[in-house]
This record gives sequence, structure tokens and C-alpha cells, in this order.
Amino acid sequence: MENTFGKNLKDLRLEKGIGQEQLSAEIHVSKGIVSLWENGLREPVMSNLIALADYFNVSIDYLTGREM
Repeated sequence: MENTFGKNLKDLRLEKGIGQEQLSAEIHVSKGIVSLWENGLREPVMSNLIALADYFNVSIDYLTGREM
């Protein structure tokens, strides 16, 4: 199963030039959670999806791979 969300999240994070720790601090989750998301081991709850979309200024559809 393809981990589109994790890949998109990692790509956006690297494009912004920040590490997992900085992203986790910005959206108030643990660094471990960001790693789990990026590796496809966990999925974020809606409030975290919204926080990520707002932080990166993208749509939730983009994050989840429903929009290219």
C-alpha cells in the first residue's frame, strides 16, 4: 500500500527545510508521531490534518493524495 500522505508530508517538510522535531513543535505533537506519519505507521486525526494543511498552506486533499 502506497503511503501518499507520508511522502507528501515528508516532501513538504524537506521543502520547507525543517526537521521532524521543528514540525512537531509547530503543530504540538511529538516528534515520534511525525515519524510514524511519514513512515505510514499511523494516520493523523482530523485536527492534526488541519494543522498540517494550515502550516504548509496546502489543502487536506493535497496532503492525502486526493489532489495532484
